Amino acid sequence: MIQDETSAADILMGDVVRLEDVLSRDSVTSVSKSFFSLFGLPVRVISHEGDLLADVHRDQPLCNYLNTLVDGAQQCAATVSTVRDIEPRGEAIVHPCFTGAAYRIVPLVYQGRPIGRFIVGPYVPAEANGPPASLTSVDGAVDPNTARGHYDRMPRVREEIADQLCNHLKGVIELLVFSGHRAQLASTMQVASVRENYRELAEKNEALKQSYEELKQLDKLKSTFLATVSHELRTPLTSIIGYTEMLESGAAGALNGGQTEFLQTIRGKADELLGLISSLLDLGRLEAKTLELDHEAVDARALLSAIGSTIVPAANRRNVTLDIEVAEGTPKIWGDAVRLRQILLNLADNAVKFTDAGGTVTLSAMAGELQTGGPAGLGTALFATTRPAVVLTVQDNGIGIDEGKLARIFDAFYQVDGGTTRAHGGAGLGLSIVKQLVDGHEGKIEVTSTLGQGTLFTVTLPATDDDA
Repeated sequence: MIQDETSAADILMGDVVRLEDVLSRDSVTSVSKSFFSLFGLPVRVISHEGDLLADVHRDQPLCNYLNTLVDGAQQCAATVSTVRDIEPRGEAIVHPCFTGAAYRIVPLVYQGRPIGRFIVGPYVPAEANGPPASLTSVDGAVDPNTARGHYDRMPRVREEIADQLCNHLKGVIELLVFSGHRAQLASTMQVASVRENYRELAEKNEALKQSYEELKQLDKLKSTFLATVSHELRTPLTSIIGYTEMLESGAAGALNGGQTEFLQTIRGKADELLGLISSLLDLGRLEAKTLELDHEAVDARALLSAIGSTIVPAANRRNVTLDIEVAEGTPKIWGDAVRLRQILLNLADNAVKFTDAGGTVTLSAMAGELQTGGPAGLGTALFATTRPAVVLTVQDNGIGIDEGKLARIFDAFYQVDGGTTRAHGGAGLGLSIVKQLVDGHEGKIEVTSTLGQGTLFTVTLPATDDDA
């Protein structure tokens, strides 16, 4: 009994002998890929014994260029070999490269002793003023302009930030080691329990997978059904509209006032139905990623004027004032003119529809910026870039939208409430199509609203590189 307790204690106090025994290559590679995806900095993780556990990088044009030169290739190989063999003791080491880049070698420590290290780089310290003389003197065949051009495209980061990022990655990897060690001990102590849990988890996972596949199939059937029905309805509806137009023109004889009014009603309802069918077809193409956008430079003032001309009759009927404001210096939009009109027409039509008599709807355009450069989070804050953009807004002082429902207004077929929908019509497709069209333009749409006070839609779209 004493022997058993001693063995159990030895297991619980067991030390990590090799990093590879407790650190999954897949997990450390996944973490390294996430780090590289966020910050663009290459990562290599090496065990204390020198085994490469993860290597996530993208070949730099500068390194590829130098490796085409005899002396450059030798110097690159020597630098890489030196960096790989460095074993830092306690603190991270920054090793400079003859190219002006730097490598940061960070020790991994567990239970008070080194178990490995990871290398971040090469990267150019943001504090550097330019490439060093050693870059162009490493080989007589180096072309200074080519080398400088490649150097300028290297990833850059301030040393202070690099230190913070490496500390963060160090903490994550050491946490993985801790978790892996504890999992190893737990598996040693409770193999049977772990196997049973794994079996149950596998069964649940399989059931979820089957449910997921069934839902995917149902969604596909729904989309196919809507597309087929919409297409089949469009042909007879086009004939109805065509014959209605002929009757209105007197092709089948003169009409009295009542007959003309009935035909106008038929024509109006047919146009509404055709619009709904077109929206369904657009939604199907957007979901299938088959809708192509024909990009060109679109003048914001002309676009808003055209939307205003279309919306004015409806606004007049509801006694709603329509204002158009275009700031000086607003650049042209880089987008599909037809789809841009569809975006604004949907938003403006909704604004007029949900604004009471005496209210105001304002369409505006101004210059702005659109943030690009990867996923949200710390990486965006550090490395995101911006490009010129045009900010389009549609603002009303109508009934507004409850804050709790704003998150779902871009869902297909979602309507804020049944009462409003019945009073104003609509199938809940317009805003979903708007959102997908804005995404297709690599733009951004935001909405703010206060119940009883009005709604503001803000669409930010890329501007042309010049005002051509």
